[in-house]
Amino acid sequence: MPEDLPVPPGSGWPEDPATPATPVAADAAQVRTLAAEAARAGDLHELTARQSVCRACPRLVEWREQVAAVKRASSRAQQYWGRPVPGWGDDDARVLILGLAPAAHGGNRTGRIFTGDRSGDVLFASLYRCGLAALPTSTAAGDGQRLIGARMVAAVRCAPPVNKPAVTERDTCAPWLAAEFALVVHSVRVIVCLGGFAWQAAWPMLRSAGFAVPRPRPKFGHGSEVTLAAPAGMGSQVLLLGCYHPSQQNTFTGRVTPAMLDDVFARASRAAA
Repeated sequence: MPEDLPVPPGSGWPEDPATPATPVAADAAQVRTLAAEAARAGDLHELTARQSVCRACPRLVEWREQVAAVKRASSRAQQYWGRPVPGWGDDDARVLILGLAPAAHGGNRTGRIFTGDRSGDVLFASLYRCGLAALPTSTAAGDGQRLIGARMVAAVRCAPPVNKPAVTERDTCAPWLAAEFALVVHSVRVIVCLGGFAWQAAWPMLRSAGFAVPRPRPKFGHGSEVTLAAPAGMGSQVLLLGCYHPSQQNTFTGRVTPAMLDDVFARASRAAA
């Protein structure tokens, strides 16, 4: 595969959902249009394809592609994905795992959320122990890993500088998240929010699907739980769970431990069942 930056859609990258014909959103209005079209069509694969080629946020596009070109010393021999990282996992997921954004040298390198970095190492080990992942590691797209009854998404699909998306970038990306949730909400029973940013992003997503959002909004915390009644005709209730983000800073300082992650995902697995 030639090393083009970013990786051209349809060029053979494992698990790439897009083709050269996939439409590309160039601004917030086009994100709304393209996300809504895929949602109306009920086409989850097309939605993730459109997510994976989005260019609506100039700062994020510049950063993710700069990182892909410069690379980290330990990954200099590897090609980087350098594109938005789409949602991934079970199309009929009962557990939805919502994170902040791809890591510059994790998902932005591998093309799969929480894959190829230390945060992902800790996260997938817990998911495996709790029966939500087939393997204890997630190293690269096409490595045989799969989620079991779970789906993983990010509030912002591009790696942001210093892991901090701007509010406008979060809002521009929100239609991708809302559309993806609309296409899996029929099966989702539990939403696990990894960190406060994901917790805040979950409320507009839920509201867009017809859920009544509590006022005031419940505060984020590790182990926080909120039960939301499903809109009429949509099935059973949804449990929202808070979980500290498995960032390197949090895991190195002990703010979140493997046992703490296991507690949350075991709870999610029980509630989803």
